[in-house]
Amino acid sequence: MEKMHYAEELVREFLVFRGFTNTLEAYETELRTDVGKGFQVDKILDLIFSLYVPKFQIDKLVALLGFFKHYLSSSFETTLVSTFSKLEASLLRFYVVHALQSNRRDKVVEFFTVHGPDLLQSSQEDWTQWFAIPYVKNPQLDPEFRIFFSKEWYQALHLSVRNFFSEIFNATRLPALLKISSEMNATSLLKRDITQLNIKLSELQALLNEKETQLRQFKSMEGNISSSSNLHEESTHMSKDSPETFPQEVQTEIGQDLVVENDGDVSREEDFDEVNVEHQETFLGHTSPISRCRFSASGNNIASASLDGTARIWTYDASTPASRNATIYCGTEILSLDWECKSDRLLLIGTSDACIKAWNVDAKRVVCDLNTTEAFPSVLDIKCSPVEPIFVSAAASGGSGSNYFDNLGFASLTVWNMKTWKAMFFLLEKIHQQLLLYVSITMGRF
Repeated sequence: MEKMHYAEELVREFLVFRGFTNTLEAYETELRTDVGKGFQVDKILDLIFSLYVPKFQIDKLVALLGFFKHYLSSSFETTLVSTFSKLEASLLRFYVVHALQSNRRDKVVEFFTVHGPDLLQSSQEDWTQWFAIPYVKNPQLDPEFRIFFSKEWYQALHLSVRNFFSEIFNATRLPALLKISSEMNATSLLKRDITQLNIKLSELQALLNEKETQLRQFKSMEGNISSSSNLHEESTHMSKDSPETFPQEVQTEIGQDLVVENDGDVSREEDFDEVNVEHQETFLGHTSPISRCRFSASGNNIASASLDGTARIWTYDASTPASRNATIYCGTEILSLDWECKSDRLLLIGTSDACIKAWNVDAKRVVCDLNTTEAFPSVLDIKCSPVEPIFVSAAASGGSGSNYFDNLGFASLTVWNMKTWKAMFFLLEKIHQQLLLYVSITMGRF
């Protein structure tokens, strides 16, 4: 249909260019009437079965059939013309049958009065007995006419008309003008496809650049972690050589778990038996190395954090509902995790950008965002109280100075109220970051 309109526009443009005004006027008139409806089968069927016959527009029906008979006579072989003549007779008989079924015998009489002579002279079908049908009392019961009143005959007629027009229009040799419009339409579709593919290519290229940037960030973060590990090993060696550097009370506190020997070696009080693994299950989902993991207080869920800036909640027991499973996007490195001890509903997440997030596992959303001071942006550890709705956070800052311990930076401990989500007080402020290892052991008993 689009190529037909395009071809019509080309003809109109040519007639205007040549100044054929009379021809253009006649052309526009023909287009407005367009008896053949652009050779669209559905529109032709609608005209016949939904307009001309139901509205008793017999003159327009006869004109339409005459148009197609003339069209077929000039373009097709005799066999198709003969077939169309039989269809034409059936359509006219359908008009008569419909008028009788609608109790409009006057329309039947009018039809035979106006078009009867032409039917007797030119039609290949025998119409003699049909001239009596307006006067038959019950024509639907008459053996001569009964089949024409059946539903099966109407359906067969409708299908035959559709198939006939579809066949002749598909077999029609397209004029060169329509071929040009068809090629132009195909070119237009190809250009549109190329534009869409270019847009898709741009989106994929942007996504690729984003992934490459993330990959470089992850590699940089891995390098920072490796540097931090080397720094921790170096500080451990220094602590062995200089045990007097740390306060005596700190050594006393950790002495309950560790034994500090005279030569500086640290050893466990007792050895543990070999552990046999009876069950092992792998959880997939993180796209970078996992840096933290914690069991919930009930033991039903596991929280894990990755260098890709996401935390995930897992259900490892098949008998436990997986409705709490979730992925939490923090957008920066996660340094600490801890579960609320009592209700087992909240997961606290500490990040490297001075943020502490409280995630409600039932509501599956962040219910509170807390921020530490700008001086201590890295939330290295979080511990919830087992008896009260409070938790303590250990936050650190990167330091600068001339000696070794100044370069380690400083840290602070803050107690938070989980009802008001506000800081209650500072336990310690501005202590050496190196001491957080021992302070974290105390937090584990908090």
